[in-house]
Amino acid sequence: MSKRPVAQKKKKPAKPPATPDLDLYDDFTVLPISAEFNSRSLIYLTLAGTLVSILYTGQISNLFTIIVAFCLLYPTLIRFLSMPLRQRYPKQVGYTLMLFDAFFIGAILVAMGSPLVPTLLLIIMANASFICVGRTSSYILCLLFLVLGGGVMYAIEPVAYLTESSTITNVIAAIGAGLHVATNAYYTAQQARYLKTTRQELHTQSQKYRALSQKLSKYLSPQVWETIFRGKRDVKLETQRKRLVIFFSDIKGFSEISEMMEAEALTELINTYLTEMSRVVMKYGGTIDKFIGDAIMVFFGDPESKGARQDTLACVSMAIEMRKLMRVLRQRWRAQGIQQPLEIRMGINSGYCTVGNFGAETRMDYTILGKEVNLASRLESSAEPGEILVSYDTYAQIKDKILCREKGHIKAKGFSRPVPIYQVVDFRRDLGAKHSFTELELEGFTLSLDMEKVRNYDRDRILSAIEKVKTSLNNKTP
Repeated sequence: MSKRPVAQKKKKPAKPPATPDLDLYDDFTVLPISAEFNSRSLIYLTLAGTLVSILYTGQISNLFTIIVAFCLLYPTLIRFLSMPLRQRYPKQVGYTLMLFDAFFIGAILVAMGSPLVPTLLLIIMANASFICVGRTSSYILCLLFLVLGGGVMYAIEPVAYLTESSTITNVIAAIGAGLHVATNAYYTAQQARYLKTTRQELHTQSQKYRALSQKLSKYLSPQVWETIFRGKRDVKLETQRKRLVIFFSDIKGFSEISEMMEAEALTELINTYLTEMSRVVMKYGGTIDKFIGDAIMVFFGDPESKGARQDTLACVSMAIEMRKLMRVLRQRWRAQGIQQPLEIRMGINSGYCTVGNFGAETRMDYTILGKEVNLASRLESSAEPGEILVSYDTYAQIKDKILCREKGHIKAKGFSRPVPIYQVVDFRRDLGAKHSFTELELEGFTLSLDMEKVRNYDRDRILSAIEKVKTSLNNKTP
């Protein structure tokens, strides 16, 4: 017969060791062990000296020599006995010993008959030590322990109150109080110097880390870096679904241009281009996802969104300004010897995407994923040089502000049906009978005029320049 396996009892997981409640000790000031020991030793030495002088005058029984021995031994003994616990619970041990001190001081003062001058001086010394506990409630608790110690001693051995104390007793108490004040002043000054040095070091470290964070911020979009730096976003693998506006752009024929240029000149060109375009992105509040060679990927709507309509309008406005800026850059590059004109093409789409941190715990990338991102990239690759293509979703949000022309359909991966696309012309306010913007670009000639930005005192200079151009063209030999 086969034996049935004996069911083993499941062991309950061991409970973690209880951690002392730190609320009571949060504001307790932990003094250096040497400072605490010296302060405690001076109080107990003063108590011992005062007791010896009172014993010498015969005002109390010789049995109180036991208390003198206690005062001499207790500070050193408690220092070594509490050392192991101090390493784990410095605040708890320090606060507990302070309560013990309050109790013993109260008991010893009653035992010696509470002479007025020594008692006042010793209470002042005790109060100076109690103040470091931090909280007012804890300070009051120390005073209560002081009174409790006196009450317990009086209940055990009622001692007659000493109306007067000898000169030697007062002198000993005064010397002890003076040394105690001097010791506390020394450690306070030392602590002040330490705090000043620490503050300077922290300021230096803060400046260093601030400079470092500014350098690291250049590897992130400013909006993403700001949310992390201010603690609004945690650096962990997490994503969310959001409605975004996605923008792609690249330079048409950049590969062919790179083959004809030296590496240094090409680097300067692409850095100039990306710098100028990034300024436009920042102006309209876009989040730069990444640079891929000459390509730029930007999205609107995260980390902050102004609403679908405003985000879309900002993105298309950014694209229009980029197109205008490209004309200025082309003139600059022609002056540098780059004869082949550089044109950018752009694509914009709107929709719900997955946005957040992708990658591994040790290396993350804040980016967006989804078919809407792929469509924006497809629009950009389908655009002609200098053209901005948008999807219907994007067109519907901006059609009352920006004129767009229908341009048929394209087939995009991930979409079962052809996708309608629209070509961005310009702002409606700049078109029609009262249009304020005029631009013309030909070989050897570029004109860009924005009437809304022309200042009155520049009008004559512009007309003079146009007259000179007109005269030069008229005099040109056919």
